[in-house]
Amino acid sequence: MARSLFPKLADGRYMAKCKEATPLAAALNGHAQVWPEALVVVKAGVAVFYKNGTKVWECNPTYARGNFEINPAT
Repeated sequence: MARSLFPKLADGRYMAKCKEATPLAAALNGHAQVWPEALVVVKAGVAVFYKNGTKVWECNPTYARGNFEINPAT
């Protein structure tokens, strides 16, 4: 069984920052709604992204860990 390159993202609140440098690059990778950063709440195997209190996107936590800079929310 293959192991993920990224450790599991535990349930919690994080800030997710796009790795892309521009809004166009983020859009090309499907991350336009999150650019440049968004709050992400991980719960029960789903990472839900919020901007200004509104849900804008979701994915699985492994994808979030691999495609965004993830730091604990303060």
